[in-house]
Amino acid sequence: MTTRIDTRFAALRHDGRAALVTFVMAGDPDPATSLAILRALPAAGADIIEIGMPFTDPMADGPAIQASGLRALRAGQTMRRTLSLVADFRAGDATTPLILMGYYNPIYVYGVDAFLRDAGEAGVDGLIVVDLPPEEDEELCLPALKAGLNFIRLATPTTDDRRLPAVLANTSGFVYYVSIAGVTGAAAPDSREVGAAVARIKAHTHLPVAVGFGVRDAASAAGIAGIADGVVVGSAIVEALRGSLVDGKASAATLPAVTGLVGDIARGVRSAARSLVR
Repeated sequence: MTTRIDTRFAALRHDGRAALVTFVMAGDPDPATSLAILRALPAAGADIIEIGMPFTDPMADGPAIQASGLRALRAGQTMRRTLSLVADFRAGDATTPLILMGYYNPIYVYGVDAFLRDAGEAGVDGLIVVDLPPEEDEELCLPALKAGLNFIRLATPTTDDRRLPAVLANTSGFVYYVSIAGVTGAAAPDSREVGAAVARIKAHTHLPVAVGFGVRDAASAAGIAGIADGVVVGSAIVEALRGSLVDGKASAATLPAVTGLVGDIARGVRSAARSLVR
């Protein structure tokens, strides 16, 4: 089954450029503003959108995304509201791939079967669940694949050649390479090290490889776009959103702050010369 993610990467490969994958937290800073941001991202330059599922204990996330999730939870965001957000976006956009990213607990509480049914009906294309290792594929990964959703796995600098086949076994859509050891937004990636890691992963799979963690601006995005199939930007976007808030609330500057940064980064991605052999 071909998903929107597969179709988008194929189109970008034909165009000879990397994908810009943007992350935003569902419900941050409030449901209405969150939907407005989501709807504006494709025109700003986002090719694929990751939507965070707010959770109280986001162990892999740095301070910026942790704060984003807490703002969303305080504003009343729930899993049902997150799926409604997807459905509202999908009513006006039938092509942009949407990925739900987060942790297993909220899905488990919702119920796996119900979640996969409702996610598919809402228009979700893929899942990134950072705390489910390959050894637990029967828990969610395999049912998600059966339901027609991509299950995107993370590889890290510590994923060696012995571990990589297990990580890739049931991965689909693309491989998300975490460019630094640590939490989101902690440091800037080294393009030489990332290039070597991407090449090593691609020796084991035909899937696209997108690189995230630490990409903050057009220059760093352009550096990654020249050596990978996708560039993932998250912490910088939620920090731009946070900086626009007034007394914790959305302001007239909130939407332009997000779309302005995404537009700048998109131009950086599109300026990059591709060096990977297809």
